[in-house]
Order: sequence, then structure tokens, then C-alpha cells
Amino acid sequence: MAGRNDYLEHLKAVPLFAACSRKELQRIARASDETTIAAGTEFVRQGEIGREAFVIVQGQARVDRNGKKVATLGPGACIGELALLDKGPRTATVRAETPLTVLVLGPREFSGLLDEVPGLSHKLLTALASRVRELDRRVFG
Repeated sequence: MAGRNDYLEHLKAVPLFAACSRKELQRIARASDETTIAAGTEFVRQGEIGREAFVIVQGQARVDRNGKKVATLGPGACIGELALLDKGPRTATVRAETPLTVLVLGPREFSGLLDEVPGLSHKLLTALASRVRELDRRVFG
């Protein structure tokens, strides 16, 4: 198991956390748990209610939406972050293509971070607004 500070670069690569300071990233790393996922394991299922987010530290994952492959994700990718905000259904299914090492951030830990780091909410809203604008640009030009 790597040290929490070793994960800062992975967290910094996550668009949702990209604007965070080193101190904020350290708090996020402390609030998360490291786990491994075996190759072939489906760990996020489209339509199911999400409760946690995953940041890939090592390995590759396949993302399917409506049964069709839409992406392959690797280190630094965040999966399921919307579930931390709205506890809504997953928008895709994700399967480990190789053994994965991930950081898992649960809803209680995430809520604690928002309380503990007041500026984090604003940074997350800014990152999400940027994502919405990018999706809007892709769909509507």
C-alpha cells in the first residue's frame, strides 16, 4: 500500500479535484480508502444507485453505456463522482479490464470534506460547470 501523499498526483489529475490545493488534496487522500479490484469485476452498474466514487491509481477499466463500450479509463480517472453529489443512478457500467488499485471515497467522508474544507464546494461547482459546458459544446456545437 502506497502512502497517502503518493496519491496526490492521481487526485490532481481528476478534473473534479484539479483546482484543489496540496493541503486539500491531502485531506481528500486521507478521507479515501485504497482497495483492489480483480480483473473482470463489474464494480459499477448502470442504473444502480451510486454511493461512492473511485479514483484509479493503477490498472485499466472499461466503461459501457447501454451495453456499448464508450471508454477505457486508467490512472487518474474518477468514476462515480456524481453519486457523491446526488446519490442518483449510475450512468454507465464499469468493469476492471486489469487488476485495479483504486481510492474509494464514500458519501460520509465526502460530506465531511465539504464541511472541513469550505472552499472545496466552490471548486467542485466550478469543475462541474466546466464539464456541463464541455458536454453542451459537444452535443450542440
